[in-house]
Amino acid sequence: MKLLVKAPAKINLSLDVLGKRPDGYHEVKMIMTTIDLADRLELTDLSEDRIEIVSHNRYVPDDQRNLAYQAAKLLKERFQIQRGVSIAIEKVIPVAAGLAGGSSDAAAALRGLNQLWNLGLTIDELAELGAEIGSDVSFCVYGGTAIATGRGEKIEHIKTPPSFWVILAKPHIGVSTADVYGNLRLDRVTHPDVDRMVEVIQNGDYEGICHTVGNVLEDVTFSMHPEVAHIKAQMKRFGADAVLMSGSGPTVFGLVRHDSRMHRIYNGLKGFCDQVYAVRLLGERESLE
Repeated sequence: MKLLVKAPAKINLSLDVLGKRPDGYHEVKMIMTTIDLADRLELTDLSEDRIEIVSHNRYVPDDQRNLAYQAAKLLKERFQIQRGVSIAIEKVIPVAAGLAGGSSDAAAALRGLNQLWNLGLTIDELAELGAEIGSDVSFCVYGGTAIATGRGEKIEHIKTPPSFWVILAKPHIGVSTADVYGNLRLDRVTHPDVDRMVEVIQNGDYEGICHTVGNVLEDVTFSMHPEVAHIKAQMKRFGADAVLMSGSGPTVFGLVRHDSRMHRIYNGLKGFCDQVYAVRLLGERESLE
């Protein structure tokens, strides 16, 4: 039996870090939303008791470092599954980009294997399992738009923002999330107003969203990788309504409502950045139906 599952990327419309936790993670408060840029996973049931990862992208690990592998392993061990699975990952989301590509692959594997192996788990139970794999996996299990707190695993769903284009540009570098958090000095940053972002989203206020975007990690990544700041400046110059780095970077995204301006910004960025995408918000939560 084979099953196809989509694994959409996310962006952070607002990302704040409140402090260091006793467990070594950071306490965060952020707004995440899924976008229509997705990896595709093909899950094939195997009679042999093994997990196989297949990908033609050389940056995708095919062993236990892969989060989809970890998701399959977790389910196998937790529910004594004696069968195996082959997980073929068609990678569309850039790797190490601040778009939760690996976390979304893990979430898609959890949703797909729940069906493939007839586990009968609810989406809340899958999200709880996802939190054991990584901080963003719980959100990716649900999708949609949500406030994430704790280390990112506590999810509160909110209304979908009004429709707009999201233009993404990723420079040809990877960023270590651990290094970015390690260089973060909370006494020297400007904290974004996450509560205000919730308010403007609930009101469907596009201009309010554009004025309220913020990411406390942005300046840290900019100081480590000036080319990320350069992309942000270019995107602003081309006319995006708002520009922000997603997660710990290095992907920068711009918001725009009008098709003509979207095409102008997209074409302008393609001149000096290889990985450029123009996508819509997904908005809807995932369903197990």
